[in-house]
Amino acid sequence: MKPRPPLPPGPFLVVGLARSGVAAALALRARGEEVIGCDAGAPDVKRLREAGVEVHLDASGEHLAARARTLIKSPGVPQDAPAVVAARHRGVPVLGELELAWRLIPNEFIAVTGTNGKTTTTEWIGHIHDEACLPVAVAGNVGIAASTLVESLPRDATVVCEVSSFQLEDVDLFAPEAAVLLNLSPDHLDRHPSYEAYVAAKLRVYSRQGNDDVAVAPRDLEVEDLGGCARRVLFGSGPGADVSDRAGYLWWGEEPLLPVAEIRLRGAHNRENAMAAAAVCLARGVPLDAVRGGLRTFAGVAHRLETIAHRAGVDYVDDSKATNVASTLVALRAYTSGVHLIAGGRGKCQDFTPLAPVVPERCRAVYLIGEAAAEIELALAGTGVALERCGDLPCAVAAARAAAQAGDTVLLSPACASYDQYPNYEARGDHFRALVEAA
Repeated sequence: MKPRPPLPPGPFLVVGLARSGVAAALALRARGEEVIGCDAGAPDVKRLREAGVEVHLDASGEHLAARARTLIKSPGVPQDAPAVVAARHRGVPVLGELELAWRLIPNEFIAVTGTNGKTTTTEWIGHIHDEACLPVAVAGNVGIAASTLVESLPRDATVVCEVSSFQLEDVDLFAPEAAVLLNLSPDHLDRHPSYEAYVAAKLRVYSRQGNDDVAVAPRDLEVEDLGGCARRVLFGSGPGADVSDRAGYLWWGEEPLLPVAEIRLRGAHNRENAMAAAAVCLARGVPLDAVRGGLRTFAGVAHRLETIAHRAGVDYVDDSKATNVASTLVALRAYTSGVHLIAGGRGKCQDFTPLAPVVPERCRAVYLIGEAAAEIELALAGTGVALERCGDLPCAVAAARAAAQAGDTVLLSPACASYDQYPNYEARGDHFRALVEAA
């Protein structure tokens, strides 16, 4: 196990009291630290105050920064938040919740990032560890916040942690024993000033790694230098990949892993996810048979190309986790035709025109919802596919159900964030399921 750097001193100001912020505040209080928390929303105040956290609501936290010697920033809090700016102006260290958790948890970390496939691959790696009877905890941007695991794990458990660009832009000394980058395409440009800044945030997953660590990346990644000093392990379909997809098999070097047809998750993107999961597990010494078994038996995650119903010959598929254009393209390419696509939400400053060549190949119609409906409609005008402005999900599901015929697929794959109409993509997907099941 690598030694962890110590925490800066308290008192600690935790800015943002959603899931990650609450976990960070409670972990610090459990250590006996003085913790102040602020949020403009309505967090779990009772639980925090019972733990001894001083909670301030409807506060920017700017005036509280003067009382803190360290600020812990939740990933949803932007860099220009008043409290963060004030803390940096005073020279107060600013750490993200991921960095805090890593410093407090002595276990080995596998960090998984990328534009698409993070949740699936993170859960897949955890599943392979379970298959090998190796102790593991899955956390981070999926499921529980990493700070929840402080003082709760056996020392031999591996933490498999999904990490976002928001989390990575707040790391300082974070150096996971293994890091996986799945892919890169434009995303979150409403938060990051440029695509280059987004890529730079993602690459921070490697930047502090040492010679004994593992860095997994696509063979064809268009990045000159990953950074860090870790051993490179590549996956992909071309020459030079340590885990490759060729001749109908996945391979580890010249050792066949399993036929591609035995992977339960459909689509080329899931072969990429499978290769990445296999690469990091095999590079870290997980037995080959366990990796094979885990690749073969993993059934996927909720809200990611999840078939939730089959009614009157029509499949209903929840892909609510597709919050960007690249994810929706992946979903559409998993089908040959007959798709009734429900798309829209909050657009995140994306370019929707890459959908235009694929939609007429796969879709019978597109049903548009949310704030980005007009923008997507403009991008798809002229494709020859019927476009229906529905406004919200109940209207879209009703319209798609009325139009779909046996053999078709009604696909919720929004290409947008959910925050205009839902608190998160899970709530959007759950509402889709409820609407389908209510029919």
